Amino acid sequence: MYEQIASNKRRTFLLMALAILLLGAVGYAIGLWLGTGPLGLGIALAVAILMQVGAYRYGDRIVLASARAREVGPEEEPRLHNIVEGLAIAAGIPKPRVWVVPERAPNAFATGRDPEHSHIAVTQGLLDTMNRVELEGVIGHEMSHILDRDILYGTIVATVIGAVVLISEFFMRAMWWGGFRGRRGEDRGGGGAEAIVFAIGLVLLVLAPLFGQLIQLAVSRQREYLADAQGAMLTRYPPGLISALEKIRDAPHAMRSANNATAHLWLEQPSRFPGEKTGLMERLFSTHPPIEDRIRRLREM
Repeated sequence: MYEQIASNKRRTFLLMALAILLLGAVGYAIGLWLGTGPLGLGIALAVAILMQVGAYRYGDRIVLASARAREVGPEEEPRLHNIVEGLAIAAGIPKPRVWVVPERAPNAFATGRDPEHSHIAVTQGLLDTMNRVELEGVIGHEMSHILDRDILYGTIVATVIGAVVLISEFFMRAMWWGGFRGRRGEDRGGGGAEAIVFAIGLVLLVLAPLFGQLIQLAVSRQREYLADAQGAMLTRYPPGLISALEKIRDAPHAMRSANNATAHLWLEQPSRFPGEKTGLMERLFSTHPPIEDRIRRLREM
């Protein structure tokens, strides 16, 4: 189990490094096209930093509002607050604020930039469906995301990839409509080597958004495996989370407010429909690993 946790951490940091390298490559390709050298890289980094600051300061509010979450007190949901408080004490962090999302599908997510500014939101369907040990398993999973600062990792990666997509699309549209002609032909006299460099830069700008999305999804999947393992350690009862995942898998309701921008935050892919089998394309482009794989790994703990 500890080796699995360590392996997941190594993969996550590797994927984050790849995301940053991809941003740098896109910036460098733009610099080559414009003939401005490192200026393109500077533009890419500036856009990423601005997006990062906004997401860091206001990301949790946006996520909770998009999910239509409502904050609840201990008098409204005493069982939920009792579980959150107990696991927060066990984890050694301040108690997160507690929210309920008006959805019939069982699901949950955690948000906030650090343990001192954290939130746990569960759907009404989760509260109606889960017994105490299953609810503890789910909350333990979300508490692990807070402990590991996964929301911060997710914000960093999502912001970097968002910058890649934004900058790539902007310059591709500009080049398509002739807004940027770069250092071509009459400016530098051309040449075979220069044409190859420009061609490589153009291919990178076209494919960068796809590569970025794959990196972002891979980061999300690795963090889910890690949170499953650490959540089971926190509750000291893996069968609780296993049973909860089985109920989520077999639930008859789909999420109504599924949002691609926040899909990676939820316990399970919110866009899945009940009874849907996991195909090859979903394994590649899903924000979450197949729920059967998560159950299998927990059973092997």
